[in-house]
Amino acid sequence: MNNDSQRSGSKLDRRRLLQAGFAAAFAAPLGALGAQAFAPRAIAPGVDLSEFPLCRTASDAPALTGAPRKLKLSWNAGAVCLAPVPVAIEHGFFKKHNLDVELVNYSGSTDQLLEAIATGKSDAGLGMALRWLKPLEQGFDVKIAAGTHGGCMRVLSRTDSGVSKLADLKGKIVAVGDLAGPDKNFFSIQLAKLGIDPVKDVDWRAYPGNLLNVAVEKGEVQAFLSSDPLAYLWLKDTQYKEVASNLDGEYREKSCCILGLRGSLVREEPQVARAITQALLDAAMFTAQNATVAAKSFQPYAPKAATLADIEGMVRYHTHHHHPVGEILKRELKAYADDLKSVQVFKQSTDTAKFAERIYVDVFAV
Repeated sequence: MNNDSQRSGSKLDRRRLLQAGFAAAFAAPLGALGAQAFAPRAIAPGVDLSEFPLCRTASDAPALTGAPRKLKLSWNAGAVCLAPVPVAIEHGFFKKHNLDVELVNYSGSTDQLLEAIATGKSDAGLGMALRWLKPLEQGFDVKIAAGTHGGCMRVLSRTDSGVSKLADLKGKIVAVGDLAGPDKNFFSIQLAKLGIDPVKDVDWRAYPGNLLNVAVEKGEVQAFLSSDPLAYLWLKDTQYKEVASNLDGEYREKSCCILGLRGSLVREEPQVARAITQALLDAAMFTAQNATVAAKSFQPYAPKAATLADIEGMVRYHTHHHHPVGEILKRELKAYADDLKSVQVFKQSTDTAKFAERIYVDVFAV
């Protein structure tokens, strides 16, 4: 999807959106949401597995027997890239695998989330690799079972700015929502690959995530980093343009978000670990093949300013067809760890091959 198609439709008045509380609605926690928030429909029809060569789904393993296994799954309910989660509930993918999944909208720090998974307060969680990997370096008992998709993060600037490509950020002031955030990590890595020192050559400044565009409007910064749905919706205003995204170049074929499982669940109930992974990957495949239906499932969680067409556009933009497991996942995790070493986020002494081996699990091999 190109920027023109992303910005098609009626022009958004940014100040009116802010006054209406659009950004605040997106940023505010929605609270803990259980599976009962949805009335599951009939089990969804099968998906075309031939389109997904990287995924070992729809296995012949028998479904769990007995009463449905209750599990808690932590997620960020405002993240449109996680549309397969409500899809998995509403269209019966968890039910198909005999799971009763309660969704917990987690708004705390990543360290707190990983601790919650490791200690059994939650059984699984979804998040961004470039936010999770550094805490996982410290040894949380959480295993990465799958990548879920790519395409969450973007660099935006004003259309009339002199910033038209990532290299143009050299010597510029760039607004970020979090100085340790995955988007800053990702684009720092890309700058380093261009020979630009992301520490010395770019002035990163933190602003509230829902007001990043205001900083560029005031001329305080020349560009800003953001994620969908905010980034997508801001791009509907023709005063903005996309400078770069994490679907550029080699990263088009890499996942940015991952599924983590409680380590004790993997060791003690491998069939359950496999079942929840399978259900989410099935839902991701369904999402990739049924963007309109998936958009409707996510709509209750979307900002009010986002139309169904907007949500569908984001679902199509994100690479829900790419969700690696096994050796492919391990290679992606190692590559990200190597990248993080290159920008001094990881310790130089970290053996990234051993690190990737330690944190990943192939639930389809047990």
